[in-house]
Amino acid sequence: MKHFKILYAEDDETLAFLTKDNLEQNNYDVTHCSNGKLSLEAFKEEIFDICILDIMMPKMDGFELAAEIRKIDVDVPIIFLSAKTLKEDRIKGLRLGADDYLVKPFSIEELLLKIEIFLKRSQKNGIKKSVYEIGKYQFDTENFILFNETEKISLTQRESDLLKLFVDNKNLVLKRQQILTSLWGDDDYFMGRSLDVFISRLRKILVNEKGISIENLHGIGFRFTM
Repeated sequence: MKHFKILYAEDDETLAFLTKDNLEQNNYDVTHCSNGKLSLEAFKEEIFDICILDIMMPKMDGFELAAEIRKIDVDVPIIFLSAKTLKEDRIKGLRLGADDYLVKPFSIEELLLKIEIFLKRSQKNGIKKSVYEIGKYQFDTENFILFNETEKISLTQRESDLLKLFVDNKNLVLKRQQILTSLWGDDDYFMGRSLDVFISRLRKILVNEKGISIENLHGIGFRFTM
């Protein structure tokens, strides 16, 4: 069962501890940050399924943080948790792209229900991630690039399609014929030789990534582990 990843921004350490503990007891993977700036840095480094944001935080408030998150990802659900009760604040939060706004003190049961609703809605709407995390890299499948803070590697569309196929089926055995048919619609000798070239290049790119490998299963196919 997948453990959904939550970005939780809250500067009240006591409240953060209690909320994070409750979320983790319900099998969520929670990254807590104590201010908006750290939260934005975390969002840029990882892929989250939902964001829970306090509004009144140091260095960058929740409104600013939500606006920056929406520049990066227009789909990820955002829930505000705030002591600000004015209607104008609720409207501002929703206009920034938040999916809901809960006023403190809030019920943990209500928060859990909201999270469940928005995660189900995301899955039902078929929202697909276009950026994956692979070791130290972010993999942008729409623009065919692997990147981090210091490096940007351009891939061909075929290399990108192959890597995405591996990531979507990580730790599973993919038969050679299955890969060729998925990428080319055919499995003749020429396509097979091209596949070997692409796999060789991906191996060279990822050679220094610990725990990541493309294993050749002789006579069967390949297994991408990470």
